[in-house]
Amino acid sequence: MIFRLIFNDDAKAQFQELESSKDKQSAHKAVCKTLAFMESNLRHPSLNTHEFTSLAGPDGEKVFESYAQNRTPGAYRVFWYYGPKKKEITVVSIVPHP
Repeated sequence: MIFRLIFNDDAKAQFQELESSKDKQSAHKAVCKTLAFMESNLRHPSLNTHEFTSLAGPDGEKVFESYAQNRTPGAYRVFWYYGPKKKEITVVSIVPHP
């Protein structure tokens, strides 16, 4: 199933910051790859997607976490939920893992 990605304001700013930062080019490349997988194959094993119970969408939607990097200090994660329409995913946040 093909999904359309929508970015909230925070996710847009976080992605643009990654894109413009010279020292985070490998993280930017990994996030781009993750977003491409999310559009075309949410079940790709490298995404390691799972529900993130500490967050909820604006209308109580379940929020999920997908890996952009793994086994890296401060590895980046993409947080998202389904909607607002069918075949759409809203990206909530793109941040390093604490």
